[in-house]
Amino acid sequence: MESPARKVGLEVSLVPPPDRRQSETALAIARGTARLLRSLGFACISELPLPSGRRADLVALNERGEIWIVEIKSSVEDLRADQKWQDYRAHCDRLFFAFTRDLPCEIFPERTGLIVADAYGAHLQCEAPEHRLAAPTRKLMTVRFALAAAQRINRLVDPQGHGEF
Repeated sequence: MESPARKVGLEVSLVPPPDRRQSETALAIARGTARLLRSLGFACISELPLPSGRRADLVALNERGEIWIVEIKSSVEDLRADQKWQDYRAHCDRLFFAFTRDLPCEIFPERTGLIVADAYGAHLQCEAPEHRLAAPTRKLMTVRFALAAAQRINRLVDPQGHGEF
């Protein structure tokens, strides 16, 4: 029997294995940023595959259905090497960069929000402009978010009860 996740085109690892691509700094930024997002009323999931084939560092969803994507940058070189972040805008209401206080705000693209973070927390340095998603895209992203979150929880509760996707 085909899984519901495959029917909506969601190929997601239930519990993303450490891929060793993230530096300790990036992991610390993600942790602090997730804490901030939760304090703002968002549920947050990491490494969510997007319909475009990209994978967002953090995707956040609140009770109003707003979707934020946060791209984590651990260095100037990390930002300069990454041109895929522009694709994320099509999948969220607001797009942010999260980084350490060691990086200057001026290097980040205009019309994105800025979050300064460390392993213990974060603060919203600059609000992201809103660009509301179309209803079909919002539904697709909400379903992807919900399926990935539920599958990851189920995998933690019953690791042997789930085949790989």
